[in-house]
Amino acid sequence: MKDNTRGNPLALLPLLVFVALFIGTGIIARDFQAMPITVAVIIAIVAAMFLKPKDRLNEKIGILTRGAGRENIMLMVLIFLLAGAFSQVAENMGAVESTVNLGLSLLPSSLLLIGLFIICCFISISMGTSTGTVVALAPIAIGIAGQTDLPLALALATVIGGAMFGDNLSVISDTTIVSTQSQEVKMADKFKTNFFIVLPGAIATVIILWFISSGQTTTPATDLDYSLVKVLPYLAVLVIALLGVNVLIVLAGGIVFAGLVGVLDGSYTFTSFVAAAGEGIGNMQNIAIIAILIGGLIALIQHYGGIDYLLHFITSRIRSRKGAEFGIAALVSATDLSTANNTISIIITGPLARDIADEYGVDRRKSASVLDIFAAAFQGLIPYGGQMLAAAGLAAISPVAMIPYSIYPAMLLICGIIAILIGFPRKLNA
Repeated sequence: MKDNTRGNPLALLPLLVFVALFIGTGIIARDFQAMPITVAVIIAIVAAMFLKPKDRLNEKIGILTRGAGRENIMLMVLIFLLAGAFSQVAENMGAVESTVNLGLSLLPSSLLLIGLFIICCFISISMGTSTGTVVALAPIAIGIAGQTDLPLALALATVIGGAMFGDNLSVISDTTIVSTQSQEVKMADKFKTNFFIVLPGAIATVIILWFISSGQTTTPATDLDYSLVKVLPYLAVLVIALLGVNVLIVLAGGIVFAGLVGVLDGSYTFTSFVAAAGEGIGNMQNIAIIAILIGGLIALIQHYGGIDYLLHFITSRIRSRKGAEFGIAALVSATDLSTANNTISIIITGPLARDIADEYGVDRRKSASVLDIFAAAFQGLIPYGGQMLAAAGLAAISPVAMIPYSIYPAMLLICGIIAILIGFPRKLNA
């Protein structure tokens, strides 16, 4: 590394405490949600306070609070809260239901599985939440499986695949926010880079689903109500964000637009609109607190040499730009497998990925895409991830049953590996 420091491996102990608590409790309790992430992080922070016992406690608390209050962390928190408000306001006024029903009304019955995947892609890219998409569309997947000979696990895995497509690309997704902020790149630039990497995977998924569901027919409901006007807030946010407008302005405008649509059609009064926005903000408070706490924890680990040690450990084995990209991919993948949360995994590995990218000449748009792609791929494959647990709970099946049908997450992983091997997009390496 540039500073020629090997760092201090003992400084990584708090991070190991965090992972051990989260995974260990999950294995023992057979429930990977048994240990709240916030509690695990706080215990890890307490463990970090024992690093360098000779240092004053007040000094360590100062490092913690300065790290937690960094500009990029606070901006991330603001974006999280506004994204939550927009998602809830749009959902409560019927935007999700209208968008789903519109798609189902336009599809021939023999293409319902493919259509379900495409609808999930659009819904999740608009909502910015994979779990929300799974909860909204899993009942439809259950209905499709019930009307055909298609396996229920396949229908649910299709929903999860579409949800991960949007989660990986959406400009209001937690993962996009974290990956772009940590790499200090524009969302629109990351979207364009990411999109061309994952598009072949989405196309391959559609082809595979077509072969699997070929010959299957059903008679869907004909009384699906929808309103084109209620779809507009999602379209507006997506289009305006892609034009490069500041994300805070995009989200604030989306909240107002969705609220106005709801007021005009009678879905909202002013007080119910404000209540919906407040509910959405409340839903995002946990992830915001986690981001703040992890920011402080990482600051302590960095101060005592843990990050320098990881950088040295990884970069000593990296010999090229491709090796650096694979190193970033391995870091975020291992972290997601440990935490079962793609957003948290990017929060943890983002600063380290930025340093590796700068050291080995990786375009930060590519490093942001690699972080998001590999985190999303593994999140869609692990049976203890929130998305699979939500779908399995709604359908009363084992999440393990969905793994063989996790087509898009597998395609996403393959696309990410190929993009690194062939140096795609090539314009970033020019």
